[in-house]
Amino acid sequence: MSDAQVLASFATQVTACESLGSPFTARVVAACQANLNRTTDVGRKILDWPGDPTPRGDAVALRLAGALHALVMSGRAPALAACYPPEAGADPDALEAAVAAALVDHAGFIAGILERAPQTNEVGRSAALYAGLLVVADRATPAVELLEIGSSAGLNLMLDRFSYDLGGRQAGAAASAVRLRPRWTGSPPQGPEPRIVGRRGCDLAPIDVRDPAERLRLRSYIWADQAERLARQDAAVAIALADPPVLDRMDAAEWVERQVETEPTPGVTRVLMHSIAFQYLPENGRARVRAAMRRAGERATRAAPLAWLSFEQADEGPALSLQVWPGGKTVRLARADPHVSRMSWD
Repeated sequence: MSDAQVLASFATQVTACESLGSPFTARVVAACQANLNRTTDVGRKILDWPGDPTPRGDAVALRLAGALHALVMSGRAPALAACYPPEAGADPDALEAAVAAALVDHAGFIAGILERAPQTNEVGRSAALYAGLLVVADRATPAVELLEIGSSAGLNLMLDRFSYDLGGRQAGAAASAVRLRPRWTGSPPQGPEPRIVGRRGCDLAPIDVRDPAERLRLRSYIWADQAERLARQDAAVAIALADPPVLDRMDAAEWVERQVETEPTPGVTRVLMHSIAFQYLPENGRARVRAAMRRAGERATRAAPLAWLSFEQADEGPALSLQVWPGGKTVRLARADPHVSRMSWD
């Protein structure tokens, strides 16, 4: 890509941050864009990015924004921290100057973070996934075995431990410190509460929430001016610390192939789920996952169903889709924004 195309991907991310209620992060990304050039190590690394830098590709703007937030939270960049929330009304010129300085003074730290894909592990997406599991419980069995790819820290694998208001329907763990109530359009989802009898996740670089450095990195991808999201993730991490989910460090396609080949449990629906993760798999990997699920679906029975629950980017924004075997028909259940602050049930 040309320098202009790389910089345009930052402009796209600015617009996305503004539309998702994060004007401060939009200003941070804009300040990065204004200071990316070939006179700095960070500038050259980003302008010569070997892959797809766009938000739907390698999300380089979010990698850089996360690196700066991590600098702030780690106490490494006091001048930059002085421009970050909770400071209100930070001078835009001061913010741009602090960002420019950080890109030079902390180039090594930033370069290390740029090497890893963002792992927001947005807990708000559990509202979409749990609504989908209600449908699975209704159309297949209430007992489910959860398999998740792109798990990051596995926070969404614990979705039955969160509390929900889904269009007026109360669901989940009523006393949970994680309370999710997206703005809802349409009827509430139907179906009995799912009963999770097994849960396991996979990620190329799983985050161990027991490691303070990893917790900081996970938190750095939450936008600094969105206090509710930060508090929600903190509460989910506290739940995970009490009983961390099992996470495998493995290629997603290989992992799915292995998991769906194992003998199913009668009376239990095996559910593959993922949220804003499938796009990061290479095309060959996506094809392998589809093929593995198709083969497993052909073997599924009413006594041991199979389901595929996905919350992924579509032409008109993120969509929640469900495929259940026997049968294998795919239905779209809902649309939402990437953080599931609002949801439209089909």
